[in-house]
Amino acid sequence: MTNKELHEKNTRTLLTVFAVVFGMVGLAFASVPLYDLFCRVTGFGGTTQLSTELPDRILDRKITVKFTTSVNRKLPWDFESETPEITLNIGQDALINFVAQNDGNQPVAGTAIYNVTPLKAGKYFHKTQCFCFDYQVLQPNQKMNFPVVFYVDPAIHDDPNMEDVTTITLSYSFFKSDSSELDQAMETFYNTDS
Repeated sequence: MTNKELHEKNTRTLLTVFAVVFGMVGLAFASVPLYDLFCRVTGFGGTTQLSTELPDRILDRKITVKFTTSVNRKLPWDFESETPEITLNIGQDALINFVAQNDGNQPVAGTAIYNVTPLKAGKYFHKTQCFCFDYQVLQPNQKMNFPVVFYVDPAIHDDPNMEDVTTITLSYSFFKSDSSELDQAMETFYNTDS
């Protein structure tokens, strides 16, 4: 092998290594958004779906949706659903109101994360309006309504793995925005709910 051939072979090898490293770095940066997209499309891990349209059919089959709330201890808010649960027909849309109040003496921002259980129901739980992941600021003693509009997709009826599901629980947890607790909760959300 001549020096020229050896140089060309080394150059090809070096370019291949750089291409592989560049591709791996690009994939690493794209993995979180792609994983999030996968979870939202499939409902994996209780991730709900976002919809802009209502289903074209409402079934006679009923389902109960329960609502639970929690607030991280570093956020001086009260937060609860006005209704603990509702029973509705699959495919029927529903509006539920959550209420938060700042019990502190200064303005404070909060951000909510959510989950649906059983986890396998996530791909059938569609929200058309939600406050989750939004930066919410409440003044001292201010009370604010946070509506959620949702429906359970009629396709749940066609899935034999969902025959045992008669109740879905939608849970929200509020955290102080820009806090390590929110960062940890978001990390957990993306690592376990997605």
